[in-house]
Amino acid sequence: MTAAAAGERWARAALTRVFEPGDEIAGVWLRRLGATALLDLLTGDRAVAEAALTGVGAGRLDGYRARAAVADPGSDLAAAARSGVRFLCPGDAEWPTQLADLGPAAPIGLWVRGAPDLRLWALRSVAVVGARACTPYGAHMAATLAGGLAERGWVVVSGAAFGVDGAAHRGALAAGGATAAVLACGVDTVYPRGHAELIARIAEQGLVVGELPPGDHPTRSRFVQRNRVIAALTRGTVVVEAAYRSGSLSTVRCAQRLGRLAMGVPGPVTSGLSAGVHELLRGEGALVTDAEEVIELVGAMGELAPGKRGPDIPRDLLRPDCARVLEALPAKGTDRVAEVAREAGATTDEALARLFELHSLGFVERHSDTWRPAAPRQGTGDGQQGGA
Repeated sequence: MTAAAAGERWARAALTRVFEPGDEIAGVWLRRLGATALLDLLTGDRAVAEAALTGVGAGRLDGYRARAAVADPGSDLAAAARSGVRFLCPGDAEWPTQLADLGPAAPIGLWVRGAPDLRLWALRSVAVVGARACTPYGAHMAATLAGGLAERGWVVVSGAAFGVDGAAHRGALAAGGATAAVLACGVDTVYPRGHAELIARIAEQGLVVGELPPGDHPTRSRFVQRNRVIAALTRGTVVVEAAYRSGSLSTVRCAQRLGRLAMGVPGPVTSGLSAGVHELLRGEGALVTDAEEVIELVGAMGELAPGKRGPDIPRDLLRPDCARVLEALPAKGTDRVAEVAREAGATTDEALARLFELHSLGFVERHSDTWRPAAPRQGTGDGQQGGA
């Protein structure tokens, strides 16, 4: 690594302490000046900084400068290394280039725990997000979807929160597949505390990713900004249960703005936890019910979901002429074959021949000269016996 590259990395690590995730003013400055020059301005003469760093008020600039003054990237990078965490910057081989779609809101850098290559994993990934206070149905669907995606070689990305997020991670892990958690805090910080074991498992088998440096804590705004990274990393976002004001809807809205696929799993129309999903589906969101349908949307050409239909029943397999005669036969039976023929649009001889055929297949009964539909047999599904 050249001295310039090392300096840029050092400066970007420091700037993750200075700017909040998604700060677009910082993104504009970073693009214009580069990380090293930007950090020098923030830690140098105030008048020079005020002249060069336009677009913010004096109070906000002073806030940035106060943070920059106490940033210690050397300590952060050393602490990260001790915890098995690496710091990624744009230009690194492992950096997911699709994050550039966020424009000025793109991450300054990413802190990553776990052995897999983030860029390669992100190329074939799907986000599964939803309500924290989900129902058993929501947890089941999230786990089932994630397990199905993982079994088919897709990386499941979520936010490690309670509810749908946790169910999605567990579903992928249970299938022996790949999953990545994007946190709204330092990747060495466990949040929520109740997911300490889950996050540890994800770090061992997958990836834990965050924009914030070691030890940083989550806030409400950081959760919202975390969602944009989930949307940008993945090829599409699936929402499983979300009320009208659910934070998980911000993930799918961001995915739509970025040109990613937005998908939703429907729920009961009487459930407020599915109301936000249904609103999404009334717009440009795609309805999905299983992993195959998700992959059909986000996968390569030819990765189609299998067609779905109810089971065939014996009556479905009848030839059209036999089916017409069977439909023309009164439920109470008749000995007037000519009337059956007229209703079926056939000759009397044709109708009689079809009746004998239907009798041999078990669809009709004959009592002397009277023909009637066979008594229903339990389990045939259409009220008819036999098969063709």
